Amino acid sequence: NYELCGRVPKRLESSCSHRKNKNLNDKACAVRELKRIRWRCRRGLLELDILLNRFVEKYYLNLDEMQQTEFDSLLDMPDPLLWEAIANSKSNFADGGSHAVLELLQTV
Repeated sequence: NYELCGRVPKRLESSCSHRKNKNLNDKACAVRELKRIRWRCRRGLLELDILLNRFVEKYYLNLDEMQQTEFDSLLDMPDPLLWEAIANSKSNFADGGSHAVLELLQTV
């Protein structure tokens, strides 16, 4: 599919993200990952732009790989749903998964 679009799938865009044991201590890798995630944080809602960028600056590199994947999944949500999830402290998702990152976003 990506051959037709002329780009790699979203999950493989970062040269670091496809590694099994991602080592963000490697400075070059960390810089690339931060650029990638900052780009994904650009939203149509100014409130989300501000909140997500503050979150990335403050917490992203300290998250483990599973939490970074969870954050990446949250960025796949449409702006209104993501804002509602962050703003509503009682948000309840049907998937029943861990929402530690969402809880952390709510503290920003």
